Amino acid sequence: MRLARALIWRMDLLTGGAPRILDRIQAPSDVKRLDFFECSKLAGELRSEIISVVAKNGGHLAPSLGVVELTLALLRAFDLEEDKVIWDVGHQAYAYKLLTGRRDQFSTLRRFGGISGFPKRTESPYDVFGVGHSSTSISAALGMAMARDLAGKKHHVTAVIGDGSMTAGMAFEALNHAGAVGSPLIVVLNDNEMSISRNVGALSLFLSSNLSANWMKRMKRRIESILLSIPNIGEDMMAVARRGEQTLKGFFSPSFLFEALNFNYVGPVDGHDLEEMSRVFELAKRQDAPVLVHVLTQKGRGFTPAEKNPAHFHGLGAFNPDTGEAYGSGTAFTYTKAFSSALIELAKDDPRIVAITAAMPEGTGLAAFAERFPKRFVDVGICEQHAVTLAAGMATQGLKPVVAVYSTFLQRSYDQILHDVALQKLPVIFCLDRAGIVGEDGPTHHGAFDLSYLRHMPNMAVLAPKNEDELRDMLITAVAADGPTAIRYPRGFRDGAVSERPARVLPWARMESLREGVDLAVIAAGDTALAALEAAKAVERESGKRISVSNARFVKPLPEEDILSLARRHSRLLLVEENALAGGFSSAVLELLADRGFLEKGLCVRRMGLPDAFVTHGEQALLRGMLGLDQSGMESVMKDMLAAN
Repeated sequence: MRLARALIWRMDLLTGGAPRILDRIQAPSDVKRLDFFECSKLAGELRSEIISVVAKNGGHLAPSLGVVELTLALLRAFDLEEDKVIWDVGHQAYAYKLLTGRRDQFSTLRRFGGISGFPKRTESPYDVFGVGHSSTSISAALGMAMARDLAGKKHHVTAVIGDGSMTAGMAFEALNHAGAVGSPLIVVLNDNEMSISRNVGALSLFLSSNLSANWMKRMKRRIESILLSIPNIGEDMMAVARRGEQTLKGFFSPSFLFEALNFNYVGPVDGHDLEEMSRVFELAKRQDAPVLVHVLTQKGRGFTPAEKNPAHFHGLGAFNPDTGEAYGSGTAFTYTKAFSSALIELAKDDPRIVAITAAMPEGTGLAAFAERFPKRFVDVGICEQHAVTLAAGMATQGLKPVVAVYSTFLQRSYDQILHDVALQKLPVIFCLDRAGIVGEDGPTHHGAFDLSYLRHMPNMAVLAPKNEDELRDMLITAVAADGPTAIRYPRGFRDGAVSERPARVLPWARMESLREGVDLAVIAAGDTALAALEAAKAVERESGKRISVSNARFVKPLPEEDILSLARRHSRLLLVEENALAGGFSSAVLELLADRGFLEKGLCVRRMGLPDAFVTHGEQALLRGMLGLDQSGMESVMKDMLAAN
């Protein structure tokens, strides 16, 4: 019967008459009605749809391709009208979105007004927990399981977590608690030996260890040969040795770790064998205790370029679906590239410089540093808290550690920055990539709060460059400082190039005047300064009014004398930043002006920045325009201020 079906399917493909099974899936329960043959065909359709849409919109391709069969197995095993499935990070949930009522909207993935690239509770009732950062799924799932028990209900709760996310401390805190509680809970460990970049750490080595390595096979054959050559007792000794081999394997297998945490361990299971996973999930459902299902998958499965280079295809922009080549030249000298090259240049002459990342060597630009200075590069895995305190320890011994991390991820280590670095005034340098509006990854990834959560820390200096060239200057300035320094810069590029001049140490806590005027003063932080400069020129041409524009450079310590000088010479002051207005750069300036009595003297102050709301996903330029943080928006505010009495 199965062979006949396969022949019919192949004939349909040749004649173009095969309807997509995916088009019949209106709800997750429809997957249960499919047999394994149909599910196999559906898996191919899901991969084709994901590749097609991500090629146009960009997104997280390799993670989602790797869990297609796993997703189908979950939907076959569980009733999502009652049961709960929580995805960790969520960038692997594209197939899940397609199968849970969002097939018709999938073409809008990550587009403004379209569906999110991550699970989002307001988007679908099947997204039971919103995610975007790693290692939260087990904690959330345990919370749901405990709530279920208190309500006297019996539905299943399943967390799907990757092996990269499992390296974070929060995941182990949750495992430890779940084992102590003992409530029924299923944790699916998706083991593809990668997070974004190749996983690091003892746990990763433990999960991927192979006791059937060639050297062990050779040793086993030699021992067997020796034992079997012993007259009379050789066979008995061989049987004892085989029992000992199983005990040794059990001690060194992942089951030893998870069973010590009171989880029933099942696996490893082939994450692309739908029938095997279906049997395992049915077994897990019958357990009255926490269960960990260890699933082995291949990141990028079904798309050859992604299989060969899963790190590149983890998250990317639009690309050619036939070749995997990215569209666009990609030659612009981004902030990330500027940071990378500048750090390498500094490290050549300064052996104190070490670089630390949390599983993001490619994304932060540290991969090139790692190649040049492998002994001075550290990847701690998805462990931002550890990265910060590790850097603090290094700093106590005379090193100059540089922690390169995305702005949104540094939030996870607030306590360590405050107590372990700032309190001790240790010279740790934080380089915050992706500050401000990030784009299509949306509210979990926008670097909207770093100025707010860093500038109130005593001893902390916070800098923001106007372009890539100034980032180089700020990096050497931070190395020369005797305390903690944070440099925040956006995704992408501003000028797309750097000058040939050597980097220079900037005057401490001083602004840069970009344009002198008398009718209005503008102070902007970061690369908003150059947009403000162009806006001021346009308004001057139209109105004849003369506008001062200053590049703040320092958010902390504030360039107080420069700010007060502008306030004395102007009756109107516009403050611009790409950070939450609450507690950000403009708040600091307002505090200064209020403390010095300038607001009482009638100084008119306007602020432009991110609102007290989570900004949605969409293209960077589109979002900035919507928020009024582009040149056009600045021109409008400047005109309003100049027109006011």
